[in-house]
Amino acid sequence: MVQIKCLNSISPLGLERFGSGYSISEDAARPDGILVRSASMHGMELPDSLLAIARAGAGVNNIPVDNCSAQGIVVFNTPGANANAVKELVLCSLFLTSRKIMASADWVKTLKGHGTDVGKLVEQGKSAFSGPEILGKSLGVVGLGAIGILVANAAEQLGMTVYGFDPFLSVDSAWRLSSAVRHSPSFDDICANCDYITLHLPLTPETKGMIDSGAIAKMKDGVRILNFARGELIDPAAVLESLQTEKIAAYATDFPDDSLIGAENVVALPHLGASTPESEENCAVMAADQLREYLETGNVRNAVNLANVSMPREPDTVRICLFHRNIPNTIAVLAAACGKAGINIETMQSKSKNEYAYTILDVSGEISEEAVESLKQLEPIIRCRVIR
Repeated sequence: MVQIKCLNSISPLGLERFGSGYSISEDAARPDGILVRSASMHGMELPDSLLAIARAGAGVNNIPVDNCSAQGIVVFNTPGANANAVKELVLCSLFLTSRKIMASADWVKTLKGHGTDVGKLVEQGKSAFSGPEILGKSLGVVGLGAIGILVANAAEQLGMTVYGFDPFLSVDSAWRLSSAVRHSPSFDDICANCDYITLHLPLTPETKGMIDSGAIAKMKDGVRILNFARGELIDPAAVLESLQTEKIAAYATDFPDDSLIGAENVVALPHLGASTPESEENCAVMAADQLREYLETGNVRNAVNLANVSMPREPDTVRICLFHRNIPNTIAVLAAACGKAGINIETMQSKSKNEYAYTILDVSGEISEEAVESLKQLEPIIRCRVIR
């Protein structure tokens, strides 16, 4: 029985994907796989039985990825599964930052008890909450992944002039991006041309604090900034100062910062991006499918610590899955070791990602435990798994 441990509540639609042969619980002592959403795994002891972790979401900050890689544990995420939910919230925030809707709704609450004077007071006070339409305005989308593409395409359909910047744009993403989206060669180009800027890129040492006083100085006066990617992409002090000088007209984020909460023209939401039942179901199903596929076939899709490696199973073969260090000449060493152990390779696929690589071998005939052990002892090998 394959053991799956759930560290959070996971949508039943996802759990149903495992079917018979799987035991799913919150307290499995020696799990083969782990499903997680937001629970922190830092400091958690990872049992030697653990083969893979699947995060029902895109970010993996709650998972010790480096430790997992060192132990040969594959870490999956679910890119794009919550993309539509985040896209809708970003579009909502375009309007919230333009029309001061939240501030005006709060103000109307103060009119409670004024009876028949409410109508007159509304007409007298509404001018304080006027704001521009987005039609004809320019939007800069920084990061054209699953979410950024949906935002860019939708904004273009709403009548905005859309600029996109992503130095790592994939071919697949380029195909899905509207031809009307203008290519920006740099972030500076986005700053110079856009009335609104929305961030959809990962947090890295290079992107941390990218919205600082220097970047803001290059932006249009009255720019509106939307951050539904990671809170640390902005320098809170620089944003607050620019809001006070009205260099920034409004800032919307899904990652509240104490210094910005309650500041005028800040729309701070409690990380609602993926908080829809549809998104949670999509993430759960995708995470479960990827975890089950890896456990049953060894194929890797959407791992954060390995490249995608997938191939159909050759008939009448045994599959050997090797998680190893990305060291030169490893494939030659593997082939020589297989030959010495009498293992006949029918099909092979191998790919690397940074420090690690993953190789699948479909071999004919049965394999002795001695042969498997000889592969495990090779210097680059971190984990060797046989699927019969």
